[in-house]
Amino acid sequence: MSDGHGEPNQNRKESVKATANVPSDSPVTDPGHVRNSNTEGTAAKFEGQRGKSGALKKSARYRSRSLSASSADSYSSTSYTGSSSDEEEGVQPHEKAIASGQANPPYCVRNVEQHAFGRREIEIAEQEMPGIMALRARAKDDKPLKDAKIVGCTHINAQTAVLIETLAALGATVRWAACNIYSTQNEVAAALAHAGFAIFAWRGESEEAFWWCIDQCCTPTTNWQPNMILDDGGDATHLMLKKHPAAFKQIKGIVEESVTGVHRLYQLSKAGKLCVPAMNVNDSVTKTKFDNLYSCRESIIDALKRSTDLMFGGKQAVVCGYGEVGKGCCQALKALGCVVYVTEIDPICALQAAMDGFRVVKLTEVIRQVDIVITATGNKGVVTREHMERMKNGCVVCNMGHSNTEVDVHSLRTPDLLWERVRSQVDHIIWPNGKRIVLLAEGRLANLCCSSLPSFVVSVTAATQALALIELYNAPQHRYKADVYLLPKKMDEYVASLHLPTFDAHLTELTDEQAKYLGLNKVGPFKPNYYRY
Repeated sequence: MSDGHGEPNQNRKESVKATANVPSDSPVTDPGHVRNSNTEGTAAKFEGQRGKSGALKKSARYRSRSLSASSADSYSSTSYTGSSSDEEEGVQPHEKAIASGQANPPYCVRNVEQHAFGRREIEIAEQEMPGIMALRARAKDDKPLKDAKIVGCTHINAQTAVLIETLAALGATVRWAACNIYSTQNEVAAALAHAGFAIFAWRGESEEAFWWCIDQCCTPTTNWQPNMILDDGGDATHLMLKKHPAAFKQIKGIVEESVTGVHRLYQLSKAGKLCVPAMNVNDSVTKTKFDNLYSCRESIIDALKRSTDLMFGGKQAVVCGYGEVGKGCCQALKALGCVVYVTEIDPICALQAAMDGFRVVKLTEVIRQVDIVITATGNKGVVTREHMERMKNGCVVCNMGHSNTEVDVHSLRTPDLLWERVRSQVDHIIWPNGKRIVLLAEGRLANLCCSSLPSFVVSVTAATQALALIELYNAPQHRYKADVYLLPKKMDEYVASLHLPTFDAHLTELTDEQAKYLGLNKVGPFKPNYYRY
């Protein structure tokens, strides 16, 4: 996967004003320094934000079909209950906190009264997350994260809640914000806030609110001095480095789980600006081979079905990128009878795609005929306005990479195109000649915005993240330098072993003679670091 950062309520008409300030989860937004504007009665705004589109402000047209409550529930997987009055009025929750003069609110969510529903969602997720629950049970008495103060910036859903409560059970104090403006489950955020966690997130954040929430977690106070970061996209790391450089130097370690966030860390390291150790869990075996592959293989179909009711048999689809995410998407589409094309820049991945039975093409070669376009590259400008001009009527466009830069959505916000909101996270972009394309989640991560992730696979990733935090927090002072590291192989194997009992799987044990022959320890690690599985 790749990285980065409101959704209008589906039960009301959208105004031009609502779309004029379109938030973005782009990884390149620089929050810079916060200007203190509380005296003006407005939220603190970050320097370096992108300006509003003049054309959009003047003449963008945005319509929304009113949906029944049951229909909204069916298609909005990340918010299960009816909209609050605040959502109807377009109110951002942080505006209330600022207006009331709360400099450091204990939490900020859409509606804390929804906590009971959210708690049920968390309990359901716990049943399907055996690995992280086993880790909680085994380590809760030892408290390996005692006195750890963790800034979290990830997707906030039921699965993340299980991780947050596990970190707390292991001794940590956390403050958490969302890494994506669309993927927060409001009810789950309410349940966490009701349980006493400092949660700053709601579904449909504006970009200003997005950075405000992260800043609430990163800013040191007399009662809060963060010493660890768990990031998904690098935004918390980026903001803290820019805005609180002295506090950033006190961080014991950073754990990053996305392609773009890892890319940012390597850039910082190369420039000599990374002054703390960081763990790249995105490229750990348990993240890459399970979350990126198996999770995407199941959730891409779920996202497309929930949002479009699409029939896959016989459809033509192109998947841009044949990494682990692309592989999972291709397998799922092929299994349902799609004709699948792949675009690639890497000859090795291209050869894999060809030998897996997929046509490797340039996007321009098939763009006129395909019914579905899926991006999974972590790059920018993969699908451009020029491509979308040539798409057939009804073509579905979605992104499975973390960043919202893969599909050039900004180029679609022009006076000549009509945006019609037809469902939660589903927009029809209508050309003057009547042609329309179907855009999911405004180019953001489709499987988290339009779908429900399989909790079991998220358990693998969550356990990996928890172990990485434990490793960095408890490491001797000079074990890790100010650089980016991969998770030790032994920990990858431990995470996998936590999940095997679910399948009643029994490992074969090496004899002493066999272990000696292979030159291995009987308890692992069993593969060298260069082994690719």
